[in-house]
Amino acid sequence: MGEMTGFQLGVIGALFLSVASSVSIVICNKALMSNLGFPFATTLTSWHLMVTFCTLHAAQRLNFFESKAIDLKTVMLFGILNGISIGFLNLSLGFNSVGFYQMTKLAIIPFTVLLETLFLKKQFSQKIKFSLFVLILGVGIASITDLQLNFVGTVLSALAIVTTCIGQILTNTIQKKLNVSSTQLLYQSAPFQAAILFVSGPLVDQSLTKQNVFAYKYSPIVLAFIILSCLIAVSVNFSTFLVIGKTSPVTYQVLGHLKTCLVLGFGYTLLHDPFTERNIIGILVAMLGMGLYSYVCTQESKKKQSTDLSNSQVKEKDTEPLLDGKSLGYQDKENQDAKKSSRDSFV
Repeated sequence: MGEMTGFQLGVIGALFLSVASSVSIVICNKALMSNLGFPFATTLTSWHLMVTFCTLHAAQRLNFFESKAIDLKTVMLFGILNGISIGFLNLSLGFNSVGFYQMTKLAIIPFTVLLETLFLKKQFSQKIKFSLFVLILGVGIASITDLQLNFVGTVLSALAIVTTCIGQILTNTIQKKLNVSSTQLLYQSAPFQAAILFVSGPLVDQSLTKQNVFAYKYSPIVLAFIILSCLIAVSVNFSTFLVIGKTSPVTYQVLGHLKTCLVLGFGYTLLHDPFTERNIIGILVAMLGMGLYSYVCTQESKKKQSTDLSNSQVKEKDTEPLLDGKSLGYQDKENQDAKKSSRDSFV
């Protein structure tokens, strides 16, 4: 019971850290890009990952966590895939309208459900699917303003969806199958993610902004916001791996849409972004969907725990000997010790 309570507290802490850090970095980056005129999002992400790796390396050297070796081919492909997915998401935003980009992000949840159902044989109840539908509907109402389609943008969006879903599913699968923590996996994969974005980032940013990141004039305030963004990114990257490892890729995407609603709210209250009745209705519907999803997941988790406990008790009862020493008319110490050992093995 104590272990289960500790696990639940760990999940709640991971969710809170993910929401707080993600909303903070969105506000920081919005100020950096919109107000200070630094538009190089992909290159900035590569810096985020390099700072994350350096921070984790220092923590590992100070024995805050123990590094665990992972097959080089596995971690290299995983890191490169995650780096590519970030690049495709940024390109999708650059070649599509904001509305179509939001549709791309919404499509990640149903596609993740489809992939896990087909390839991992994971079952999702009708209640889970309904709550996800309500959530997606609400976020769509709140955030989608227009849908301007073009061939290149559609292809890039499709590639972003596929690579993002596979990357998040692998994040969960690798942690559980190889028995590595979120910190250990992030430490091993961050250099490869940073490398692919460090090479491709300036090219991607130049194609989107028509500006060269190396020719940009960095003022002290821009440098200060870049450093702040990189520091917050350490928490964002760590909490992402932590949440996916402790829950599931679908839950992480649900959490992502909660962040979207919070960012819309913070944008209105702090940055005075335009806000309409449609935004309010959409956010309320999305919150309802998130509440339903959380409730259904909690109920199904309790039901599963109850079933597992019942099965464990039945198994323990079935393995107890039907006859003991007294029923045979003699006292055998060795039989009593064996019986005690058998019972202790189920504790």
